[in-house]
Amino acid sequence: MAERAALRKPIATRDAFGKALVRLGESNPDVIVFDADIAKSTKSAAFHTRFPDRAFDVGIAEQNMMTAASGLATTGKIVFATTYAVFASMRACEQIRTFICYPKTNVKIAASHGGLQVSSDGATHQATEDLAILRSFPNMTILNPADDLSTEWAVFAAAEYFGPVYIRLTRNPVPPIYEDVAGFVIGRANVLRSSPKDQVSLIATGLMVSKALEAAERLEAVGVAARVIDVHTIKPIDRQTIATAARETGGVVTAEDHQITGGLGSSVAEVLGEEHPVPMERIGLRDAFGESGDPEELFTLYQMNTEHIVEAALRVIRRKPSRPHAAEVR
Repeated sequence: MAERAALRKPIATRDAFGKALVRLGESNPDVIVFDADIAKSTKSAAFHTRFPDRAFDVGIAEQNMMTAASGLATTGKIVFATTYAVFASMRACEQIRTFICYPKTNVKIAASHGGLQVSSDGATHQATEDLAILRSFPNMTILNPADDLSTEWAVFAAAEYFGPVYIRLTRNPVPPIYEDVAGFVIGRANVLRSSPKDQVSLIATGLMVSKALEAAERLEAVGVAARVIDVHTIKPIDRQTIATAARETGGVVTAEDHQITGGLGSSVAEVLGEEHPVPMERIGLRDAFGESGDPEELFTLYQMNTEHIVEAALRVIRRKPSRPHAAEVR
């Protein structure tokens, strides 16, 4: 996987989304696209050019866009509504809840600029709460692909799935993770790295998957085996894979470009609490807004970079209960 994936250049998942959307439109005439005045930024502009009769720009009116998308979906169309994640999850929050999730209409919300990676756009455009907000809505499925290929798979999987889907996309390029083979099933996490000797599980989502893989390599260099799991589907989350990892490795670190509250970290903690509690640490924003700056500098500032995942993994391993001596058992 790593050798073939390394041959590709880093690509922003919004770019991969735009290309996948055109391919999807070519194979499925029922696909309709809505935009809110930023088609060039969400990369759906190519769909507008290729299929002008199936693309609509509603202007700066995200709330109206979600309502119109839901209405059109009731006619049998598969509607993709695109905008920035911060506008989708907050400005149009009530419309998504009441007019898309409640009636369970077939709308796919493609939300770009998720997390801290929006760089100089600053805190107002950094969606670091979107997963928590959307996860609380019944009937909503949430996808957070890690690279360009998994974004393409997510787009096609979302089109085949009936019901509301939220797809989170990145503004900036992210390293390639996957080969050109099928590897995306909604609700099933992908184990990217594992061995019988794993001492900790690194459970990541979105662009943090590449940092988790880097962390696993650094841990290996100091004699620590780590399992790496890509949770591309935040909801419904893959409870079986997470519980199995907890049982087999005895400790978990989650990594997300999002608040640690309500997103991946909370989802995994809920699974562990109900299935198999183990020592756990969460990497992500800790009840703080972001600020303008280079993404990598921000990840370091908020202790969300590779070295912080490594440090968290070592802390988890130290917290793991030691097995009782035979004499203590007696």
